[in-house]
Amino acid sequence: VSQVPVAEGKSLQQTVELVTRKLEALGAEKQGPFCVDCETYHTAAAISSAGQTGKLMYVMHNSEYPLSCFALFENGPCLIADANFDTLMVKLKGFFQNAKANKIESRGTRYQYCDFLVKVGTVTMGPSARGISVEVEYCPCVIANDCWNLLMEFMQSFMGNHVPGIPSVFSTKHDSIYSPADTMVQYMELFNKIRKQQQVPVAGMR
Repeated sequence: VSQVPVAEGKSLQQTVELVTRKLEALGAEKQGPFCVDCETYHTAAAISSAGQTGKLMYVMHNSEYPLSCFALFENGPCLIADANFDTLMVKLKGFFQNAKANKIESRGTRYQYCDFLVKVGTVTMGPSARGISVEVEYCPCVIANDCWNLLMEFMQSFMGNHVPGIPSVFSTKHDSIYSPADTMVQYMELFNKIRKQQQVPVAGMR
């Protein structure tokens, strides 16, 4: 999962179209829409004031796994639960408060190209579009490090020089099996990076 920078002189939407056109020119076929969303919860004031620093928890959904809900702590474990985990969070509001203004999601189109699955999405926060995400999966392989070079080569064919470095989640996996939670960790990192980019003061920029 990586971010695609907006092309020079182009809008965010035009950049999405550029990437999808390159994919279609390769022969990739549209497979319908996809969506990944993320809501931020922080520990309730009563708990964090008891001498502990407030922790953030991210509750995420992925249309690829419609019956699951993912709960991730920053630098911590990822819990995979049933889809009705959201109703449990409402009951836990004494412990976790929903930071409503922080909801962020990536929506777009899912493409299949031979053994590759590619999802190009527009990342939005509230009403405004904030960035572009690309997720690429090589379906036959479950050991991430075994196919990274192949993924890189494929991504170069439609992303050019904007191919990402190896995701941090790969360095901890080495030869173990890649799981849906690893994808969600990458989306969480991408969403947090996009949130931080918006907080950079723009007054001094020319």
